[in-house]
Amino acid sequence: MFSQIFAITGVNLKSIPERWGPSLVIVIGLAGVVAVFTALLAMSEGFSSTLAATGSRDIALVMRGGSEVEVNSALGRDEVDLIKLAPGIRKGSDGKPLASGEVLVIGELTKKGDPTNSANITVRGVEPAGFVLRPKLKVVEGRMFKPGLRELIVGRGVARQYDNAAVGRTIRMRGSEWNVVGVFESGDAHESELWTDTGVAQTSFGRNGYSSVLAALESEKSIKTLEAALKADPRLNVDVVTQQTYFSAQTKQFRDTIGALAVVVTAIMALGAIFAALNTMYAAVATRAKEIATLRALGFGGLPVLVSVMLEALVLSLVGGLIGALIAYVLFNNVSVSTLGANFTQVVFAFKVTPALVGMGLVIAVAVGFIGGLLPSIRAARMPVTTALRAG
Repeated sequence: MFSQIFAITGVNLKSIPERWGPSLVIVIGLAGVVAVFTALLAMSEGFSSTLAATGSRDIALVMRGGSEVEVNSALGRDEVDLIKLAPGIRKGSDGKPLASGEVLVIGELTKKGDPTNSANITVRGVEPAGFVLRPKLKVVEGRMFKPGLRELIVGRGVARQYDNAAVGRTIRMRGSEWNVVGVFESGDAHESELWTDTGVAQTSFGRNGYSSVLAALESEKSIKTLEAALKADPRLNVDVVTQQTYFSAQTKQFRDTIGALAVVVTAIMALGAIFAALNTMYAAVATRAKEIATLRALGFGGLPVLVSVMLEALVLSLVGGLIGALIAYVLFNNVSVSTLGANFTQVVFAFKVTPALVGMGLVIAVAVGFIGGLLPSIRAARMPVTTALRAG
C-alpha cells in the first residue's frame, strides 16, 4: 500500500507544473491567510514583549488606591515619605530606602513627517534611585539631565518617531521649553517616554506631590510584607503590586483585542481558502480522471489514491503557508510602530514574528489544506473505473 501511495503521490506532484494556475490559487490563498494571521499576532507579541520586559518581580509599584494606572494616581509628599520607610523595602548602599518617588505628566509631540499629527507622550519625573531601579537603562547619546534644570532625556523609540526629540533640540510643553540633552535605551516600555528630574517636573507642571513610588524589595516575597504594612496604616490609601504584575495587566486588553481580530480575519480568509482548495482539487481530480481510473484498473487501491490527493493538497498548503510566513517576517518583523497604552499615551514597540507564531500559521495552512482536499480525495477514491474511463 505504501509503495502505491508513494508512486501515485510522486506522479501527482510531478504534474503540478502542468497545472500551475489552479495550484497557485491554493498557494496564494494560504500565503495571504498565514501572512495576515502572523502579522496581527506579531503586533500583539511585540507590544506584550515590550511591556513585559519592563516588569520585575522584586520591584514594587505603589499607587493611590483604585488608580489602576500611574497617570491617574496622586500621592502627597508625606504619603511618599511614609511609603519609603515601610518594611520590605531594600536599602541602598547609602543606607537609605532604595525607592523613587515619580511624577507622570502627559505631554504632546508631533510625528515625524506629519506636523499635523500630534500624540500624547509620557513625561516621567524621576529621582536618582529611579536609575538604580532600572539597571538596563543607558544613555546612548548626549548626557544625563541635570537636576534643577528643564532638561530631558528621551527614549530611543520617541527619538525615532517624533519631531524635536533629538539631542540639541527644544521641546515646548505646557507653556515651557525643555532642552533635549540625551537619548536612552532600556529595551522596554520606558523607551516611549521623556525623563526629567522629579522636582523640575513638579515645579513646571504645577504638581505638589507624586504619581507613584517605585521601590526595590528585599526579596520577591517581601511584596506581601510591604503591602500589609501600607494597608494597615490609616494615613494611607494605596495599592501595591509588583512591577511585572502592573505591566502585564496593561497588555491584557490589547492582546485580547488583537487576538479576537486575528481569529475573525483569519477565519474569514481561511473559509475563502478552503473553497479555493476544494475547487482546485476537484478540478485536478476531474482532469486526471482517466489517469486515476487506469491506475485503479492496474490494481491500485482506493486508499492510496485518497492519500495521494490529500498529500498534494497538504504540500500546496504548506508551500503557501511558508511563503506567507516569509512575507510576514520580511515586511513586519522589527517594524517600529506606536499605539495608545494604558496611560493614554503612545507606547512605541516593534512587531515580533516569533517561531511560535510561524508554527501556528503553518498549522492553520495545513488544516485548511486538509479540509479543502478531503472531499476531492474521497471522490477520487470512489470514482467508478468504467465511468472514469468513458469520461476520459
